[in-house]
Amino acid sequence: MTLRADAHDVLTRWAAPDTEQEHLRQVYLAHLDAHPDAMSRDCHPDHVTTSVLIVDAGRERVLLTLHRRIKRWLQTGGHCEAGDTDLPSAALREGREESGIHALTIDPDPVLLSLHEVPGCGPIRPSRHLDVQFVAIAPEDAVHVISDESDDLAWFDVDDLPEETDQSVRDLIAAATTRLRGTP
Repeated sequence: MTLRADAHDVLTRWAAPDTEQEHLRQVYLAHLDAHPDAMSRDCHPDHVTTSVLIVDAGRERVLLTLHRRIKRWLQTGGHCEAGDTDLPSAALREGREESGIHALTIDPDPVLLSLHEVPGCGPIRPSRHLDVQFVAIAPEDAVHVISDESDDLAWFDVDDLPEETDQSVRDLIAAATTRLRGTP
């Protein structure tokens, strides 16, 4: 199965948590149907990306990266690559590369979808990422390492995030912690 076919399968099976997320799910599926290169950063102006929110073993803290170019605290993630075989693996690869934590355990079902403009991503403006977001658990003894893509990397209590954390990251954290805690 190709990465594009896997993405289509994952999004077809995924039960969106609300009407806004269902609308995005339909937009993503239409994009996948319309663009053979939908998973590639060469698909302009929009392309599918994947990210993963890394949560500590106690499920009380999240690891956020201060993105070097965007200058905001974000979850780890980015573009799919030619060697990626499925969305959860692509998200896991990105999480490992950007955190230095290799023993992550990923939930294979997406948590949320986030469609957002990205400055400087491709020749056509506006360019947008159709991000499929996952959650992963880090082991208790996890030691993170700042990658070349980050100015900083730090653990934050889910209830005490940096003031400049944007709403999309807050929404992802709320959805991920709800799922992990098994609460409605």
